[in-house]
Amino acid sequence: MHAKSSLVILCFALLLSACSSEKNTFPNRLYHNTTAKYNAFFLAKEKIIELENLFQSQHQEDYSQILPIFYPVDSATIEQNEALLKEARELASKAIDWHRISKWVDDSYFLIGLIDYYQANFDDAINTFKYINVNSKDKDLRHRSLIQLLRIFTDLKKNEDAAFVIDYLSKESKINPDNKFLLFKTLAYYYDTRGEINGKIGALDKSLEFVKDKKDKSRINFILAQLYKREDLDALAFSYYGEAEKGNPPYERSFFAKLYAQQVAELNKSKDLQRVRNYYSSLYDDSKNRDLRDVILYERALFELKQNGEEEAERLLTLAAKEEGKNQIQKGYIYEKLADIRFDLKKDYRAAKYYLDSALVYFKPSDPSHSPITKRKEVLDDYVIHFETIIRNDSLIALSLLTPEEQELIADAFIKGEEERLLREAAKKEEPKSSGIFENLLAFSGRGSGENFYFDNAVALQQGSIDFFRNWGNRTLQDNWRRSGQGFQSAISEPEQNIEIKPSPSDSIQVEDEKPLLGQLPDKESLMAQIPKTEESLKVLREALDISYFELGKLLFLDLKEPDPGIGYLENHIEKYPNSVKKPESYYLLYLAQTEINGDARRYVERLNKEFPESPFTFSVNNPEGATGNLAYLESSKKYEEAYSKYYSRQYQEARSIIRSTLEAYPLTRNTEKFMLLDIMVSGKIDDRERYQSRLENYIQNTEDTGLLNMARNMLIALTGEKPKTEQKNEGLEAVARISEEGDDRKSESDSEEAEEVTPYKENPNQTHIFVIVLEPKQAAEAKGLLADLENFHSQNFSNARLRTGNMNLNSENAIFIVSPFNNAERALAYREKFMQDFNTSSLNSSDKDNSFLISIENFQELNKRKDINEYRNFYKKTYQ
Repeated sequence: MHAKSSLVILCFALLLSACSSEKNTFPNRLYHNTTAKYNAFFLAKEKIIELENLFQSQHQEDYSQILPIFYPVDSATIEQNEALLKEARELASKAIDWHRISKWVDDSYFLIGLIDYYQANFDDAINTFKYINVNSKDKDLRHRSLIQLLRIFTDLKKNEDAAFVIDYLSKESKINPDNKFLLFKTLAYYYDTRGEINGKIGALDKSLEFVKDKKDKSRINFILAQLYKREDLDALAFSYYGEAEKGNPPYERSFFAKLYAQQVAELNKSKDLQRVRNYYSSLYDDSKNRDLRDVILYERALFELKQNGEEEAERLLTLAAKEEGKNQIQKGYIYEKLADIRFDLKKDYRAAKYYLDSALVYFKPSDPSHSPITKRKEVLDDYVIHFETIIRNDSLIALSLLTPEEQELIADAFIKGEEERLLREAAKKEEPKSSGIFENLLAFSGRGSGENFYFDNAVALQQGSIDFFRNWGNRTLQDNWRRSGQGFQSAISEPEQNIEIKPSPSDSIQVEDEKPLLGQLPDKESLMAQIPKTEESLKVLREALDISYFELGKLLFLDLKEPDPGIGYLENHIEKYPNSVKKPESYYLLYLAQTEINGDARRYVERLNKEFPESPFTFSVNNPEGATGNLAYLESSKKYEEAYSKYYSRQYQEARSIIRSTLEAYPLTRNTEKFMLLDIMVSGKIDDRERYQSRLENYIQNTEDTGLLNMARNMLIALTGEKPKTEQKNEGLEAVARISEEGDDRKSESDSEEAEEVTPYKENPNQTHIFVIVLEPKQAAEAKGLLADLENFHSQNFSNARLRTGNMNLNSENAIFIVSPFNNAERALAYREKFMQDFNTSSLNSSDKDNSFLISIENFQELNKRKDINEYRNFYKKTYQ
């Protein structure tokens, strides 16, 4: 008994001594190695593995693009799992502090470096991995740290540091298979960021020699297949797609591997077109592919495009947009391709713009397609503004020239035409029914085809709603606001160019599938109210047309590379608005366009010299070989200093001589506007007052340099003692909505306090309105149930209103959720009041609700262009609150 007690005491004493982290003895090392590995280090590593698995599970693969080599480190996931990382850091730190003599200390430092990397503390992570490389005796861990350093340097675009690490690792021996696999993947990532496709393919191919996980192997094979397909190496792509199907990959990857393998092997080369189409049909009919039908229709549309079947491709893409789909980004590609067809093949720039609007709804700012689409859309946004201004204003002016009786007849005809159109659309939605035996038997009892049941018959429903409208007026809300905004006017007159006018193909703020329209007709009074009745109203419309004819012609020629329609709009501009301040520039653009198509450019040279001998555009056409670029800019800068010196010393004629000779030698440089203002300053000294004032006013209306514009304004104020009465730029466009929507119920500018404010927004209470909720992009991504909550709110409180919901990214700081349409501001205000009182959702707090606002259609288009929500809020508070 005594011996046993002694043994227990001895063991206990040994255990106590082993707990010390100072004594480097065998029992100590054994204890600390065991407890560090299986407690703190193990638990910390498991938490990091849990986070990395979240990156993978929450990442939605975009198979239309080359898959990323590493699953992206999602900042939102990092923020949501801060507690997890904090706990992992604490555990790894304990493994270091409590078990200093264990062999897992350096591994724990590695985990802390990873945590810093995931939390974007890159400097700390770099220092940690460098420390491990210098101090650790574990060769495998040193290699692993160097590989992680290579990834960080690649992330940060520190190519020289990355190249140094690659060189260092290339000289290391005995790199274990796991590290070799990770090294070659990281090398592929490095080459990918540098755009070196051959290096990327070689590194990925080499990584396959060391991969152990079958799912990793499948994914790398898929990426290689995509890369070879992009390089038109179809045989290699086919082989790697086949390998990607092995290893029990996710069904979606297996589906795309089969689909793309068939494409590179047979579909694109097959002469049996029907067999190819049958292949796509079989994929579509397979119930396992229900969530991928949008992809199948999209790929078939691409196939039809290669067969020059643009109409069929557009039809298929339209169907694809209506499929629910599993990956929402696919909708973005569908709308983008629809835009391509309209832009490249049909030159329908208006439809292309609206399709791109819809595409952007489905792309995040970080997606590769977001930035190029945004840039493409800039020109098309301007095109649509000016195109629709011409359609609307020309029509309104034409209507204003008719007698009231004629106007009423046209309004009646338009409403009747809308009735017929709605009935035709309803008829198109009636699909042919089955002619099977059972259906035929039902037909004999009067129940066949469903057409005898009122609520199954779209035409009957539409006719009923039209009859209701005739008797009771328009009790429901406008549904397709883009079409209703321009339909009446465009029915009256067409633009002089032969451009097809169609309803908007897609709503940039309305992403739900279209439902059948029920009898939405404009009332006669609202149509008549749009027609201008005063000379002031007509003047505003004409000013906007002056701008739009010029800008549209310029845009078509310079940006869209369409000289012929551009020439048409520019010639219309100078014919309809011969006194426009933009006339010399129109002449110049016509000169350039006629030169490009080998037309009669000389007549515009003669007109410029005759009508505008002092214009910089005249100097340019007189000296088409004049120097341009940086050299011309530098030389003209020296001449400007010389001319200004002469002006300052009151040698005005000498100053003018230098100005004119410089403009002739170096026309249209970055200094041209400075020279023109200096020439006007000279004019103020040696010419009569009237000429000086006229030149200043023209300069103010034409210059785009803010500093020079302010200087010219001050000069004019000093001359006349009052501010310029008009500033043509943008004024006409901003006033269009007020004139077209409010009719005669307007205050004159002199009576309105708001007329003096610098705001692009106008009060349009009778115009269709939108209700807007603004959230930060991160908050919007988390508000997954908001649209569903809004739909439930509408079904309970506005069941007959046919309200639509949608969302889009306005800019990088703001995502917006939208409810539309409301016929006027009054109805929109009533909706907001009900929303503030009764709408409840976990996705919004009270501040989010308070920040919601209303906006008219015209103002929304301006907001979508300017992207400045605070600017609109100031207007909103004064106008609606």
